[in-house]
Amino acid sequence: MQYPEDNNIRGLRSVELSSMLPDLSISTSERLWVTVKIDAGTEREEKVLEEWFYPVDGSVVLQDLRGLVEPYAYMRQTVTLQVLKRPEGGTDSVVGSATVVYCECDFGQETAADYLANHFLSTLQGPKLTAIGRLEILPVQESSPTVTVQATYVDDAGVVTTGSGTAGTFLSRDHFTELDVSPSRFTAENKTLVSYIVTVGNRHQQYIVDHSAPDCAPILIFYNSFGVEEVVYCTGTHRVDPSYKRSATYVGRRLRNYKIEETRSFKADTGPLTMAMANWLEDLFRSKCVRVANMYNGVLTPGKEVVITESKSSYTNDDDEVPRFTFTYQYGQPNHNVAQLERAGRIFDNTFDNTFE
Repeated sequence: MQYPEDNNIRGLRSVELSSMLPDLSISTSERLWVTVKIDAGTEREEKVLEEWFYPVDGSVVLQDLRGLVEPYAYMRQTVTLQVLKRPEGGTDSVVGSATVVYCECDFGQETAADYLANHFLSTLQGPKLTAIGRLEILPVQESSPTVTVQATYVDDAGVVTTGSGTAGTFLSRDHFTELDVSPSRFTAENKTLVSYIVTVGNRHQQYIVDHSAPDCAPILIFYNSFGVEEVVYCTGTHRVDPSYKRSATYVGRRLRNYKIEETRSFKADTGPLTMAMANWLEDLFRSKCVRVANMYNGVLTPGKEVVITESKSSYTNDDDEVPRFTFTYQYGQPNHNVAQLERAGRIFDNTFDNTFE
């Protein structure tokens, strides 16, 4: 039995995902001065490697380009990569160059260019449940995308009709755009919005509207595997579980607390999920940056950064399986005595409904 070689040596393509950057092999019989640059020729240029390399078996191999490039791609979402070589006493020449898009996923044999042309910057690969009043963000790797929306409605007589709508822009950057595709943008008078499909080029994302509009707590904004923001609405039970560590001593003849450390933990339940949403929501548990958000008067406002300390996200492929995840989180800041002045009258429920008001 012959095992495949454990390497990923190939040339750089014009577009690469940071998770799938290859090892570079440079044929040479002499030592080389190798330079790796990020965003060469711009004010953000960084030299992340400058080193003499000595050949082994007639070549120099640059391994783990991902480790060199990914921290910069994470901060900037998209960077350019340039690798140069210079023999002793010679001049620089380009070994390879690429536009690198931050990504933590491995998509196998699919090239970065094909993936970005046919998918949004999200791991969600199926319909998403939503409700009127929620903000839905859809990130795409284009600076000025052409967006079409096809919506399906039903009227009081049960007649199904279709219509079109216009998406908004939540955030626009040099290389990508976050689209506002909230269901409230596609409602129609005297009709009930059932679902809608957002199309950008070859990319399609369907949203199914849940008119039971379950209470959502918490609402979390997180950076996904592409380093862009997405929003998750948890519809299960939300519980606050504060704990206190008290340090006491006698002052004179009386025992007094001189230090009280509060840890305010929250336990959340996502509520029932589709299989596609279950796969997508695991991105929340991988995220390096998560913030709790407040929805008030239809406006979603990012709040405090939180840290997920524990999560349970197991599920099976049984036909009757309805996955739902639970997780625990707490504030990232040292002071957990956080008042929510914008939610007067509420306890800890960061949602858009009228519960407890």
